[in-house]
Amino acid sequence: MNTPSVGRREPPGASETLWPSEPITLAPETSARQLVLKKIQELSISGRHDAFMVADLDVLASRHRTFLQALPRVQPFYAVKCNSRPWLLLVLAALGTGFDCASQGELEQVLSLGVAPSRIIFANPCKAVSHIRYAARCGVQILTFDSEEELIKLAQHHPGARLLLRIQTPGSRSTFPLHTKFGAHLEACGHLLQVARELGLAVVGASFHVGSDCHTPQSYRQAIADCHSVFEMGCKAGHHMSLLNLGAGFPGIEGSEARFEEMARVVNAALAQYFPEATGVEVIAEPGRFYAESVCTAAVSIIAKKASLEPGGHRKLAYYLNEGHYGAFRVFLRDPVPRIPIVVKEFPTEPRLFPCTLYGPTCDAFDRLFSTEVQLPELDVGDWLIFPDVGAYSSCMSSTFNGFPITTVYDAMSPQLRSLLEAVP
Repeated sequence: MNTPSVGRREPPGASETLWPSEPITLAPETSARQLVLKKIQELSISGRHDAFMVADLDVLASRHRTFLQALPRVQPFYAVKCNSRPWLLLVLAALGTGFDCASQGELEQVLSLGVAPSRIIFANPCKAVSHIRYAARCGVQILTFDSEEELIKLAQHHPGARLLLRIQTPGSRSTFPLHTKFGAHLEACGHLLQVARELGLAVVGASFHVGSDCHTPQSYRQAIADCHSVFEMGCKAGHHMSLLNLGAGFPGIEGSEARFEEMARVVNAALAQYFPEATGVEVIAEPGRFYAESVCTAAVSIIAKKASLEPGGHRKLAYYLNEGHYGAFRVFLRDPVPRIPIVVKEFPTEPRLFPCTLYGPTCDAFDRLFSTEVQLPELDVGDWLIFPDVGAYSSCMSSTFNGFPITTVYDAMSPQLRSLLEAVP
C-alpha cells in the first residue's frame, strides 16, 4: 500500500483544506482530554473562545483491535461518510481496514491515500451514472444494488462489477433507521437475481444495514438468516455467492460496550449457523460510528445567556454556544437522550442545577442542541463546556450557515502511532 508517511506533504492534487497540518504528538502519559483542557486555557488567556475539537487518533487503533477480537471472521470496511478527516483515514489505511464509499468524492479521497481498489466497496445502492463510470475506470469492483433500475445502469456502465444485493431490514430499532430508503424486500430478491443473470451481471453476495446505532442485537440474526435465503436464491439463478456484508449499526459512544458485546455474540452465533467457515464465505462489515464516535472531543464556550422565571417561580436558563446544529452538532437533535456536557469550571460547593436549553449561534430558532432541556449549573458568558464522543457525523456535516466558521479540529497521536505510520511503505 502506497500510504503517505506522517512526515510527507499532502498527496498529489490534494489541497491544504483537504490535507491539514500534521497531528500533534502527545507527550508521554498525556491524554487527549488533557490536550483539550490545555487548549481551553491557551484560548482563554489570549481572550479567544473559539470552539474546537480534538481527535485522538490512537482511539482508532484501540477500536480496531476491539472489533477484530469480538468479530474475528469479519473484515471491517470503514464507512467514510461517518468521519472523513484525512489523518483518520490514513491511520485506518495503515491498520489495514477496507473502506465503504458512497460517492465519487469518497472514492477519490480513499484512492488518493494509495488504498488498493480491492479494499473498497462502493456501497451506495443508488448511484449516479458518472460515479459508476468512475468506479469502473479506477478498478473498484464491489458495488451494491437493490433495484432492477440500478441493475440496468450497472450493466451499461460497469458490466464487470461484482455485485451485492442489499436487502431490507424492517423492525430494527436504531437511532438512524435506513430501511425506508434502501434495501429490497426479500420477496423481490429472486426476481432481481434472475434479472442480473439475464443482463450478464455477476452477483457475488448479499448485504444489509440494520440502521446506524442499532439497539436491537437480534436484528442481526434475522438479517443474516434472510441473507442465507438470498444466497440460496442466487445459487439457483446461477450466481456464485461468496461474500456477505453485515453493514453497520454498531454503537461507538462510551458506555455502550455491553451492547456491542451482545451484538458480537449474536453475529458470531448466526454466522456459525447460517454461514459456517467451511462454506468459504467471506464476511465484511461497514462500521463507522463504532470506530469514529469516541475519537473526537468538542470544546465550546457560552457566548450569551438568558435567565427566566417560569410560573411557580422556577428558574430556567438558556445558554447560547459558539457551535450548534448547523456545525458539528447536527446529529444531536436525533439522539434519543440528551448528552450532558462536562462543565469546565470549579465551584466552591456542589452547585445547584437548573433546567437549561442549549442553543447554537445562528439566527435560526431550530438551531438548538437537543429537543429537551438538560440539567446544568448556572454558568457565565465565556465559560466552557466539553462534549466527549462527537467523532461520528459531526465535523463532516458542518456548514458555514450565517457566516460562522467550521470548527477547527486538532488531530493528536502518540509517538507509537506516529512510528507506525512512518513505517508504512
